[in-house]
Amino acid sequence: MVRFENVGLRYGMGPEILRDVSFHLEPGSLQFLTGPSGAGKTSLLRLLFLALRPTRGFISLFDNDVATLPRDALPGMRRRIGVVFQDFRLLNHLSTFENVALPLRVRGVPRSQYKKDVLELLDWVGLGDRINAPPAVLSGGEQQRAAIARAVVGQPDLLLADEPTGNVDPALATRLLRLFIELNKLGTTILIATHDLHLLEQTDATKLELKKGELTIT
Repeated sequence: MVRFENVGLRYGMGPEILRDVSFHLEPGSLQFLTGPSGAGKTSLLRLLFLALRPTRGFISLFDNDVATLPRDALPGMRRRIGVVFQDFRLLNHLSTFENVALPLRVRGVPRSQYKKDVLELLDWVGLGDRINAPPAVLSGGEQQRAAIARAVVGQPDLLLADEPTGNVDPALATRLLRLFIELNKLGTTILIATHDLHLLEQTDATKLELKKGELTIT
């Protein structure tokens, strides 16, 4: 599914943010990406989402060499990836329901086919009574749950989550982890970036740890 070999990344002429990073994600695996703030977790996720290209090294995604991908192939690749961003990136002019359903609308799925699934998912993340609310009136935790629902609604091949439980209480964090685990059981490969020790203790999934741009696997 994903392979990194000796990947390095720097911004402009600055120092390397990532150095000689090598790992692979097997199809259907669930793994955590840990490390202190500033270690390079978000940068690594941006490489996986094709928002950045490496300064050096090799990245393969869905059996494609990222370095040789033509620009017009990127949208199709990104549609296979679900992303939970730290800043949520909900569209202010859309309701909660419309934000969550957006990936399915982009694919051309008729509303009649996705309405029931979206409503059930919103109930699952505790937003069943907020379906018509715009992002501006949602709390930070509610926006985070909406962003998670949007990322998983299309059952992507690869799900990347950047601190997905950072703005919710431990009970809801556990429930959201269950959602990720159930999605993983359906075949989605999942990488969760987190420093939530409570979350890490609830599963024996492989942990990729970044420290000062270097990666170790435990």
